[in-house]
Amino acid sequence: MPKVKGLFASPITLSKILDEIPMGALILCPDRKVVMINRALEALTGFSNDDVVGTPCYHILRGRVCLNKCPVKNNRGLSEPASMESDIISNDRQLIPVRVTIAPLLSYSGERLGFIETVEDLRPIRELDEKRSHAYSFSNIIGRSPQIEKIFRILPVLSQSDASILITGETGTGKDLVAEAIHKASDRSKGPFIKINCGALPETLLESELFGHKKGAFTGAVEDKPGRFKLAHNGTLFLTEIGDLPLALQVKLLTFLDDHVIYPLGSTKGIQANVRMITATHRNLEQMVREGRFREDLLFRLNVAVVHLPPLREREGDIRLLIDHFINTFSGKSQKNVTGVSDETMNVLMEYLYFGNIRELRNIVEYSVSVCRGSRVELSDLPAYLTDRSVERTTRDTGTEVPPYPVVSKRLTGDSTESTTPGQIAGQTWSQRERGLILDALENAGGRRAETAKIMGWGRSTLWRKMKLHNIVD
Repeated sequence: MPKVKGLFASPITLSKILDEIPMGALILCPDRKVVMINRALEALTGFSNDDVVGTPCYHILRGRVCLNKCPVKNNRGLSEPASMESDIISNDRQLIPVRVTIAPLLSYSGERLGFIETVEDLRPIRELDEKRSHAYSFSNIIGRSPQIEKIFRILPVLSQSDASILITGETGTGKDLVAEAIHKASDRSKGPFIKINCGALPETLLESELFGHKKGAFTGAVEDKPGRFKLAHNGTLFLTEIGDLPLALQVKLLTFLDDHVIYPLGSTKGIQANVRMITATHRNLEQMVREGRFREDLLFRLNVAVVHLPPLREREGDIRLLIDHFINTFSGKSQKNVTGVSDETMNVLMEYLYFGNIRELRNIVEYSVSVCRGSRVELSDLPAYLTDRSVERTTRDTGTEVPPYPVVSKRLTGDSTESTTPGQIAGQTWSQRERGLILDALENAGGRRAETAKIMGWGRSTLWRKMKLHNIVD
């Protein structure tokens, strides 16, 4: 048994010293064969000391570093400690991330007698880093502003009940993500999550999509079709843009919420459906109730719990966090080494009021990363409307209501600001300006609605309604 002499009054066994080191350690002779390993390395690798004595160390660690980056193999004159991150394969074939540090053992005369190597298990550190990276997230929702932290606290509670939830907020604020996050955190997570946009289909088709139909119920109904309610049985049904639901279907939805029975078109027999309802809208449903466009009794049943998502411009600190997140996401997808944005670019992105909210910011970063040629996004990489000085810019110090499209209503002029009249830009009303922006976007997109909606930071159904409102036809 190797002993250390001269350190204390009597010799001490070397293994006693090594076993007290809280990480894997091994002693190697000059030809990289194992002299001994400590208990921590036995636990990490699954090999015992008796099994490995005299065995080459690369047969024990079996890591990537052993193949072509071993500092002892590549530099037999190693005179200083060398450290690197790698991985090892344990005896039970687990891949373990580690940090390996190796140093020479020298005699009094400087002769190299062997090496001492330590192997640190990085799994606890990486788990801690992962927890920290998720400290500002819930499911796929990211944020650290007080408004979002409040939502993070309430979502797990809402997930554990079957109460109907109404999610409100401007377009692009992430209502779909919140609905899916609630479903994934609920007891229904193993069931289906079915989504339907109430504004994307005409009334006749929407009723069939929601409740299904029987064969022969109408012309073209050549076979039975299950509706979304039936497909969502034992899961969650998410109705987005609930404010666009026609009054006739509002009555039918109200009936379902009362007895949880659906009646397909052309059928007199009801079908029981165990479905949790989540709805979302960017409209003011209370105002629609006053105008007679939405049933008050249905609103009472839908908003048992209300989750309001604030616009991005009101979420302090979240813009920078989301920019970093989207850069990492799209940099990886495009296999580019884009690591951040320049200071000037960050100033522009922080000052802009995102009328398309997170969806618009995501599109901006995706475009910028796609055209970026360096390691940082520069001003020239941003979409033209963000840096075009001919378009007046809105800054965060304005307290006026902003229009739901990417136009800015205030220009910075030194230390002061020069405001325009709310509802008017360069002699145009907001409606006229919005129509012009849609036409410009359609032209830039070659008439493709999906691309136009992306440019405007809207959903396709929103673009369709806006085009109808402004009498724009293809």
